[in-house]
Amino acid sequence: MTHSLVCADTVSRAGAGFSPSPPGDSGASRVSSVLNRNSRQFGKKHLFDQNEETCWNSDQGPSQWVILEFPQRIRVSQVQIQFQGGFSSRRGCVEGSLESEALSKIVDFYPEDNNSIQTFPVPAAEVDQLKVTFEDTTDFFGRVVIYHLRVLGEKI
Repeated sequence: MTHSLVCADTVSRAGAGFSPSPPGDSGASRVSSVLNRNSRQFGKKHLFDQNEETCWNSDQGPSQWVILEFPQRIRVSQVQIQFQGGFSSRRGCVEGSLESEALSKIVDFYPEDNNSIQTFPVPAAEVDQLKVTFEDTTDFFGRVVIYHLRVLGEKI
């Protein structure tokens, strides 16, 4: 038995899916921006709600990111992301840290510009904070649209 992003029980061969916090706790994840500052319609909560009709939509900018803070140390093995085609990233970076130390680079990843859920392996890294950065976006204005973000691994 493992735990999914919204704290419901599921089974996954890839390992446990982790949420940065229980639903309603806004302090454990941050995003670089939200389109038109409209958090209700496009905010970070939509990254984890498992609703196919909602998404996080960043505002414009050269680089967009999501920071996840976990209630305990985890060993990350994969990151899964579902972009909206036309609003994805050509290059991304996963960074992590433990106990408020400085973030350090774990791995680069290279998404495709499509609507499918993409899985990116992460070399075994123990973290309690993870930053996923999206660079070189496919949108002319630098916007990123993500329907689902999931971190897979195990609790330490």
